[in-house]
Amino acid sequence: MVVAAVGAHGLTDALAGFLPAAPTLVGLLTMAGVAALLANLLNNLPATLVLLAALGPAPAPAVVLALLLGVNIGPNLTYVGSLATLLWRRILPAPPRLATFSALGLLTVPACLAAATTALWLVSG
Repeated sequence: MVVAAVGAHGLTDALAGFLPAAPTLVGLLTMAGVAALLANLLNNLPATLVLLAALGPAPAPAVVLALLLGVNIGPNLTYVGSLATLLWRRILPAPPRLATFSALGLLTVPACLAAATTALWLVSG
């Protein structure tokens, strides 16, 4: 329902004009970054569905893989980016404070996302 509502209100169309079609390094980094950002705003599964709809019927495989990198690495930036993070936080005996989690996310997520996306570009080109 969330995906349908967001798509019906223009997010899918807005993203379609912005997302890359070609699997260039800049295009893949853009796709992974947008996917990571959207995963933190919507959650990773709805973000994946919205972005796949915005990419259209036949996106380049490397672009889809960059999307998957973004929605899987990106949610580690915030607690709410992924349901799995919320569930783990709930069962840990001493979950990390929000400030600690966010600081570690800011240090690791951009570097990991850039490294993984660059590796994808190297093997897909």
